[in-house]
Amino acid sequence: MRTPMQGGLPPVGAVAGPVVRIACDESGFSGTNLLDPADPVITHASVDLSEAESDELIGALRSRFRFSPHELKSGRLLRAGVAAGWFQQALRGRALVQVVDKEFFLVTRIADLLLAEPSYATGTRLTLDRRADAVALLPAVREKGLLPLFVELARTKHRRATRADVDRFAELSGIARERVEALPVSRENLEPLLPALAETVLSWSEGGRRVLVTHDEQSALTADRLTRLQLALAGDDGVSPLAGLVMADSRDDPRVQVADLLAGVARRGTLDPALLAPYPLVSGV
Repeated sequence: MRTPMQGGLPPVGAVAGPVVRIACDESGFSGTNLLDPADPVITHASVDLSEAESDELIGALRSRFRFSPHELKSGRLLRAGVAAGWFQQALRGRALVQVVDKEFFLVTRIADLLLAEPSYATGTRLTLDRRADAVALLPAVREKGLLPLFVELARTKHRRATRADVDRFAELSGIARERVEALPVSRENLEPLLPALAETVLSWSEGGRRVLVTHDEQSALTADRLTRLQLALAGDDGVSPLAGLVMADSRDDPRVQVADLLAGVARRGTLDPALLAPYPLVSGV
């Protein structure tokens, strides 16, 4: 019996109505360090396999491609060539991958935090009306090199020390200084995993299902953030598609291990279009 790790967002009481249980993991997460050109995207993978199905798939990989237990990593699948393609094909209809372009994510943060009223639903299909603002900002942001300055403003606690940066950002962006000065300072403003998880839940909840998530241990997914995310995704009836979330270690849970392999393959290799989430968080898609 595999035991979930402490933390997360346990469901309150019995979950009524249709439910889907998914397991998730990510690849490319770098905290608030979002400007490394060598690592431009984060992939967040989710699968709705049972433990038995996941064990069977992992066993098939080891048998078919002669992987030892220590070789079952996404890089090994990619080096084996056909293994990565076979693995993705086996997951068609049972998995989704959310792709987050880190640069565009930061541009959406500018639109969300400085041009609108941010919430935990920002960066998802629930705020698609702001996507046009972000796309329009992208060329100017690149040309004027605003992203490093924005990152510094968004995570600096001592606003007095950044007054010159506030003035410079306002001048270069054309956004009112008062809005820039009022930019909320919080690490969660720079956490792409939150909208990735939100969009993942929205994708799996289509058809009125509620979603129970088992996620690889991730420090960004605190209980407080998950509670606020749950509330932000709730419909007019007050019911949230996110029914609950528990943490698990991929070494102990084969479902999370499959999600981990898929996230790594998708980030480093070629993603099967059939597995791409319907609303990827990248520009131009």
